[in-house]
Amino acid sequence: MTIATLKEIKDNENRVGLTPHGAKELVSDGHTVLVERGAGVGSGFSDEEYKNAGASLVESPEEIVEKADVLVKVKEPLPSEYALLKKLSGKTLFTYLHLSGVDPALTDVLVENNITAIAYETVEDEKGRLPLLSPMSEVAGVLAIQYGAESLQKKYKGFGVKLGAITGTESAHVVVMGGGFVGMTAAKTAAGMGSRVTLFDINPARVETLNREVKEYLGSTLGKN
Repeated sequence: MTIATLKEIKDNENRVGLTPHGAKELVSDGHTVLVERGAGVGSGFSDEEYKNAGASLVESPEEIVEKADVLVKVKEPLPSEYALLKKLSGKTLFTYLHLSGVDPALTDVLVENNITAIAYETVEDEKGRLPLLSPMSEVAGVLAIQYGAESLQKKYKGFGVKLGAITGTESAHVVVMGGGFVGMTAAKTAAGMGSRVTLFDINPARVETLNREVKEYLGSTLGKN
């Protein structure tokens, strides 16, 4: 099987669908791996690393898609990439799709070209969990606090409140809405920095669980709703 990945073109998207380690594993299993030149640069992976892993580097996205049996990406194809999907007709696309939140035209293109589209965010394990979505939710939780702290700075017209603990000053109060993976990670991150955290969730049992876990892990108290 030929498995390929492209350089992401979405604004500020620096991730890559296939790492050199992943490429090496696939090659060792007997697959052919194609990687667009420069695809991993934004994630800190050089073309040389992919080459050493046994992958073949290709300049043309069109050539990659035409030869691929499975195309591995990070984000949903943009309108400028729809023409590429015609070359993927009858094959498999593996990426985050979020079809309910994007232009319906993408769904139409996938259907018209008979593409088997597997969305990371819908893949479930044997316990009904979402193992491919959970890590991204954790990233979002950390970044929510990181950007929130940045926005609070005076130079960004914030209140000048810090989220970290400073001796002799009152800790910031962070309110988190929702106790899913994003909310839980945001609460843990803020509490770990030294903030007072209040978490709101409509499920009392979930709040009790989160309150206990965060107390045990960080010594922080989460408010309940």
